[in-house]
Amino acid sequence: MILPKVRDPRFVTIRRGGTLTDADHQLLALWAASCAEHVLDLFERVRPGDSRPRHAIEQARAWARGEATMTEARAAGGHAMGAARDLRGAARHAAYAAGQAGAVAHVAAHELGAAAYAIKAARAAAPEGEGRAAGRLECQWQRDQLPAAIRELVLDDQRLRNDICWSVFEERGQVGRGETQYDELH
Repeated sequence: MILPKVRDPRFVTIRRGGTLTDADHQLLALWAASCAEHVLDLFERVRPGDSRPRHAIEQARAWARGEATMTEARAAGGHAMGAARDLRGAARHAAYAAGQAGAVAHVAAHELGAAAYAIKAARAAAPEGEGRAAGRLECQWQRDQLPAAIRELVLDDQRLRNDICWSVFEERGQVGRGETQYDELH
């Protein structure tokens, strides 16, 4: 579960009664696509002939450019998630990250799902005992990619939804202004 029970109006477009501009919605989709693409090779090494996750990332970007419909991007995201179903570990999480990225066109709050699954993929791909460190590096890489226009929105979303996103965004630390303190839990 990566979506809150109550929708945050900051992730609902203005025309649907929220406060999210189309430009920021598009930035969220592009950032989610970047997060998913960053770990995509973890899927493609296992299933080199399966293009569904890559296609979902491409459709997310095409939607942000106005070259694909919301329905096309969302459907591609669903197909990417289907590619994950019979897999385990890093490959599965990477495919889910791509699926979440494709779904951002439909529900902007899926942006955090793409990021969270990418962190889970990085953790799962790391050598034994190095998963948490790999997750922290992935999270920092993602934050470094955030456009200024959506940076505070996403960082606040990470803080608010960290618990329902497997606590991948912080571990007993505080998220804010791009700085994160981590305390090793295990």
